[in-house]
Amino acid sequence: MLPYPSGVLHMGHIRNYSIGDALARYMWMRGHNVLHPMGWDAFGLPAENAALKQNRPPRDWTLSNIAHMKTQMQRMGFAIDWNREIATCEPEYYRWNQWFFLKMFERGLAYRKEALLNWCPECQTVLANEQVIDGCCWRHETTRVEQRALQQWFLKITDYADELLAGLKALEGGWPERVLTMQRNWIGRSEGAEVDFTLEGTGEKIRIFTTRIDTIYGATCLILAPAHPLVDRLLTNEIDRTRVKAMIDAAARKDPGDIEKEGLFTGQYAIQPFSGAKVPIWVGDFVLMGYGTGAIMAVPAHDERDFEFCRKYGIPVVPVIRPVDGPIADGEAMKEAFTGYGIVMNSGDWSGTPSEEARTRMTAYAKANGFGEASITFRIKDWGISRQRYWGTPIPIIHCPKCGMIPVPEKDLPVALPVDVSITGQGKSPLESVESFINVPCPKCGGTARRESDTMDTFVDSSWYFYRYCDPHNDKGPFDSQLIAHWFPIDQYIGGVEHAILHLIYSRFWTKMMRDLGLIRNSEPATRLFTQGMVLKDGAKMSKSLGNTVSPDEMVERYGADSTRLYALFAAPPDRDLDWQEEGVSGVNRFLARVYRFVTRNADLARETQGELNEADRQALRKLHQTISKITGDFDSRWHFNTSIASLMELVNELYSLEEKLSPAALREILEGLTLMLAPFAPYSAQDLWDNLGHGSPVFRESWPRFDAALAKEDLAEIVVQVNGKVRGRVQAPFGSPQDEIKQLALDNDKVQPFLEGKQVVKTIVVPDKLVNIVVR
Repeated sequence: MLPYPSGVLHMGHIRNYSIGDALARYMWMRGHNVLHPMGWDAFGLPAENAALKQNRPPRDWTLSNIAHMKTQMQRMGFAIDWNREIATCEPEYYRWNQWFFLKMFERGLAYRKEALLNWCPECQTVLANEQVIDGCCWRHETTRVEQRALQQWFLKITDYADELLAGLKALEGGWPERVLTMQRNWIGRSEGAEVDFTLEGTGEKIRIFTTRIDTIYGATCLILAPAHPLVDRLLTNEIDRTRVKAMIDAAARKDPGDIEKEGLFTGQYAIQPFSGAKVPIWVGDFVLMGYGTGAIMAVPAHDERDFEFCRKYGIPVVPVIRPVDGPIADGEAMKEAFTGYGIVMNSGDWSGTPSEEARTRMTAYAKANGFGEASITFRIKDWGISRQRYWGTPIPIIHCPKCGMIPVPEKDLPVALPVDVSITGQGKSPLESVESFINVPCPKCGGTARRESDTMDTFVDSSWYFYRYCDPHNDKGPFDSQLIAHWFPIDQYIGGVEHAILHLIYSRFWTKMMRDLGLIRNSEPATRLFTQGMVLKDGAKMSKSLGNTVSPDEMVERYGADSTRLYALFAAPPDRDLDWQEEGVSGVNRFLARVYRFVTRNADLARETQGELNEADRQALRKLHQTISKITGDFDSRWHFNTSIASLMELVNELYSLEEKLSPAALREILEGLTLMLAPFAPYSAQDLWDNLGHGSPVFRESWPRFDAALAKEDLAEIVVQVNGKVRGRVQAPFGSPQDEIKQLALDNDKVQPFLEGKQVVKTIVVPDKLVNIVVR
């Protein structure tokens, strides 16, 4: 995943890109054609914040950061094709964001509607969610953020909700199950019914969504989201309206799971359509306008959330489903909701029906009688891409008083960001103050018009950037479709799990949209996804505020790039969190020094390849090929780079113990094999050693060492000895030894003898080359 150019690489970057670089180098050595590019997720709010603090244009700040971080990456030795480098803040890139927007606008996938946004009354400006800290504006610790309704642009990701959910099946085995589960939950498909209650006195319909229509006779109130359009009309005094406004503002400052279920009785009632019962209408802050219809029936006897709310406000609890195997407590006596399926009760003609059957039949009844229908709803909502910011992709729409919203003609793309912009952090979008940008003629009628001043969410930039790597200099289209057909889907994508439900869903949506435009054939962006663990220090996430950050530059200066990246791969399995310990980097540095000394002092001797192999040679070659097998397996399936590096350390230890006995007949294969296996992890050291061995070629263009099973085979089998099924010792014997010989070795073993004394051997079971089990009594 491409980084945000914040100024410097941190250790999380080093770990991520060390994993990818090791894999790329290994695949090159295995003969694959590897595309290993890099880019910069360069738009975003931090650049504007820096402009405010440093009085520096966002573009200058961003480009200087890119230059520094690129130098850091090059110093780390990452084998990146810099000819394919992209930066999303360049017009050559973001013109295609605008082109995609126009294509979606043509198809009704991009649209504008009113939506609630975070608003700071002191700054008089919209705030991003990240700028709301503990409910307050990030600039003013005491100014409470409000919600304001403003016109916003959306992308209709919900048109792809079913396919986004179904497509997860094809990713099983290639993407972490944790990510797939997070996406399933975020998409949140719910099957149920929409039912019309009616407002008492007027007959106005209030449509609710429920997944449990079989419990409708237990609905003891109706609860509306605070932002439901009916709420303002139902409330009769300003005090209540103020309370509801406070609910809306408070909800924007909290995670939905943290909302404490505050409610307000409207004083109005609704009629339940099945029985004609009258139920009170409440407003509840835990009901979301974005889910279902923004109105629910509360059935406290059969929903935990409803149970808590109704108990809090003294609203009756009426059970209408009992367990199949017994009765259910009276509503007043219930300690918790019964949420399972069972048998319908207290529900008129539906009583006695199994609840799952009742769901189907009651939904059909509602449809036949004109007050409901089956419905599927999703938790995922359309993607709001409007940002009242400067540093982002301008939205290519022109507002004409006569013609309405007019798309910018494709020939006029890109709509370029102006450079002479004053960023104050107050008022409307900074682009509003640039007359030369805002005031334009209407492309349709030629009259006076105004350009859209909102810019796009930066997740737009990162939703398709990897496709541009295949054709980064194309000025005729976003890319050549034939190049995409060759390279996509991505074979391996690497990044943090924190992107599971934003970037990774948006990029999947964008891929399907491009497929439907006929630009690509694949339906998913990446076949395999790997989510690396975080880098910690002293058990906590690295943070400037905690004073526990570690500078990659300092590590490289002190220990070298190879030691830094080798430790990042060695200290923990790549999918686990890594607690950074500098003494560990020092230890890895000493290991590399041992490798260097061993190879360089034996390099001249290795040029003489004549002679017979001795026993030490065979033992060293055996360990070499066992290590080749281990590391090859780690790359091809397990990605246990920590154990790969540990096996290299074991190999070097063995070579040191045998060094004085090794002959030129084996040394060349040993030294070259060791160097080639080191190359994906420590490329600088490996290249230097490869040159010392008399080669003039890039080491990662060499072939990966071939595993020889015959050389790796042990001369002696290690055989486990059990007595009555418990391990009591081990013996060694040549592979294929007769069973009688193995049996006798086991019976004579010093560690086994004490468990045989005074016992009768009933039988001895021998599994050749593996196991002897002596049964005694």
